[in-house]
Amino acid sequence: MPTFTKPKIGLLGLMAGSYEPIFPGIIARQEAYAREIAADAADAADIYFPGAATDRESIANIMREFNQMQLDGILIVLLTYSQGAWLVHPLQDNRLPVALAVVQPDHEVKDDWEELELTVNQGLHGAQDNANAIARLRIPCPIFAGDRKSAGFRAFVEDFAKAAQTRQHLRRMKVAVIGKMTGMNDILADEMAVLRKIGPEYCHETVGSIYSCMETVTKREIDESIQRDKRIFDIDPNLTYDSHAYATQMYLGIKKFLEDGGFDAFTLHFDFAANDLRIRQLPLMAASHLMADGYGYAAEGDSLCASMVSAAHCIGNADGNFTEMYSMDFEKQAIIFCHAGEANWATHRKDMKPRLIDRYLGEGGLENPPTPIFTPEVGPATLTSLTPLVGDEFRLLVCDGEMLPKSDLERCEMPYFFWRPNSGIERCIEGWARNGGTHHEVINIGSVAKRWKMLAGYLGVECVAI
Repeated sequence: MPTFTKPKIGLLGLMAGSYEPIFPGIIARQEAYAREIAADAADAADIYFPGAATDRESIANIMREFNQMQLDGILIVLLTYSQGAWLVHPLQDNRLPVALAVVQPDHEVKDDWEELELTVNQGLHGAQDNANAIARLRIPCPIFAGDRKSAGFRAFVEDFAKAAQTRQHLRRMKVAVIGKMTGMNDILADEMAVLRKIGPEYCHETVGSIYSCMETVTKREIDESIQRDKRIFDIDPNLTYDSHAYATQMYLGIKKFLEDGGFDAFTLHFDFAANDLRIRQLPLMAASHLMADGYGYAAEGDSLCASMVSAAHCIGNADGNFTEMYSMDFEKQAIIFCHAGEANWATHRKDMKPRLIDRYLGEGGLENPPTPIFTPEVGPATLTSLTPLVGDEFRLLVCDGEMLPKSDLERCEMPYFFWRPNSGIERCIEGWARNGGTHHEVINIGSVAKRWKMLAGYLGVECVAI
């Protein structure tokens, strides 16, 4: 099962070692300052600081160490002035995402400052020299300037660390693909372009592989999982044990299949399940449980969207969700989202228990699939779509909005939500269509647009804020 640990970031503290003879002890002083920076942001990332980089050779050695450690990214901080040219070759050899924080030890310039205080607080022009080197190398590098003790700095470190970690996660990602819907245009992309540009490897699998894993699931495993469902959900009294047990067998079987294959995400086209004749239900509960377990998922063979749901788990707080737009609600100035019945129930409103219902579903012509029903947490939420264009060209669409509390639709037997885009529903939908936004989308709880924009820079894809 995927686990998303705290990002691991290297702190590259740059300073000129030539200051030491002039101000004895300045290196130790600034290293202590760098450790304060790492400690202040420790809840956002595990930050490794090996000591100050004081010349060209030590910069290269530390950058090499960061790469050998396979950290998620590198945060550059100027501890004093440091020559920008010394950073050029280490950056050319670097494989990790970088960011630059323009901060300083002291909050204000005091009347009694002497040359020492001015020197230890002069990271500004060192940052400019090094930022110029980064810009000339055309390396994507988010930049923060501000008070190191501010909430803004801590948020910047977390946004950068999460974006960097997600970039590494995408490069290691494996996605199981079981069929694609015939004729569906926006799920199609050059798979080698995805591998080269975005990172995930697509592995084409069969329903038979899943069925074989389902056959290994024991009754004890099924009953233990059902007991967990009873703790989490209000169970529909019409849902029989046999139906619930079969849906659970599918869930545990697909989970074993994903674990055995080392997969981070999967997509299963329902027609492949329905036409197999061994499968009795569509895996709505299984997909929902697996998203709650941290796996990426998308319907209809949309492997790119499944990858993005897994990325959303990483870039957020394991709260990625697969969805699609249904209808505009001009009264609420919102859009209703839902799908056939798959959604990450772990994002449900904590003041309302999710339900698990027995549900008739005509699609596929199979038995009634047990379906989780819930609405997500109310508040800010970020909608995204990675759109395939031509060849290696992709476009990331990002839109911030608000998850509304509406949760009382009387006859909707699918998990759903009303989301109000900050840009307004007309501008949002026009912008989505104009930029080729896909009809399958990913949504995170909370505002994480800055992280997605940083990630787009690291992937070298266009990012459009809607």
